[in-house]
Amino acid sequence: MTAMPSSTGRNALRAQVETKEQAWEVIRQIEEQIRNVIIGQDDLIRRILIGLFGRIPYSFRRGDEEKAGSGHVLLEGVPGLAKTLLVSAIANCIHARFQRIQFTPDMLPADILGTRIYDSKSGEFRTEKGPIFANIILADEINRAPQKTQSALLEAMQERQVTIGENTYGLDDPFWVLATQNPVEQEGVFSLPEAQLDRFAMMVRVHYPSPESEFQMLTSRLENIRVNTVAEPQAVLAIRQQAGYVYVDDKIRRYIVALGQATRNNGSNSLPIVREMVQHGASPRSYQHLLAMSRAAAFFRGRDYVMPTDVKFMATDVLHHRLVRTIRAEVENVGTDEIIAEVLRHTAIL
Repeated sequence: MTAMPSSTGRNALRAQVETKEQAWEVIRQIEEQIRNVIIGQDDLIRRILIGLFGRIPYSFRRGDEEKAGSGHVLLEGVPGLAKTLLVSAIANCIHARFQRIQFTPDMLPADILGTRIYDSKSGEFRTEKGPIFANIILADEINRAPQKTQSALLEAMQERQVTIGENTYGLDDPFWVLATQNPVEQEGVFSLPEAQLDRFAMMVRVHYPSPESEFQMLTSRLENIRVNTVAEPQAVLAIRQQAGYVYVDDKIRRYIVALGQATRNNGSNSLPIVREMVQHGASPRSYQHLLAMSRAAAFFRGRDYVMPTDVKFMATDVLHHRLVRTIRAEVENVGTDEIIAEVLRHTAIL
């Protein structure tokens, strides 16, 4: 493993990220630091960071304000796979304000957003801001809260702002939501509605590490490991901007559209597996997310242009939570990953 740079070098990285080379160096440093505490999950780390540094436009520009943000990520996996540890390690690496919100059935939207409180001394109402006002939000076990509470995140995730009473408050940039859900338990959970799922740029499934990695975990002393800060939150904006400059040919754009179209049931022109197993396909919003994640994936691979392999690398993570399966697909246990794999095999690059 490459040695960490001196504190002077780290301070230089934290001070500015103005070139592609500086951006790649910061990314390398972040990955290296996270691998100190998350063992055997290099692919997972890369995919999560692609979400952080992917540049997604979420509204039209107003004045000098840039309407773009990071790609929110839904993590799905059984307990004990270090999902929370991964998110907190990322927050520490970029010196970001981090809030973990534990979702429960009795949670209210005000517990997330904040509320208006009457001050008897001044005779006026004051606003108490909730934990949503941070750079990185971990919505832990999001499917344990009722859908009314889940929907409290919608405005924050889509518009990067929160409305409390009559006032609207902008959220700091970067603002990044990572939510976790347990795919095993069926009791006491509330499935995320399609409108909520569509706000997540990716859904990443967290799998068990290899036996060798699990053995390595048992031999390491986590309490003695440090995760050093290698960048400031503003570096996320700079790297995100660099990733947004990655060139995309129109053939790649048409390929993304063709993939999205292929997930929809368009009658006799559809693939048999789509016609029989898909009720609703990918949304137009997913095209923007797939394009942004493909750009970030190319940037992580040291390129300033997108290749079809980048699109294929990100397609499953971006699309599989957006497909609504038919009852037949659920009965026959045909998963969305299988459907997307078939779509990728049969969709040509125009």
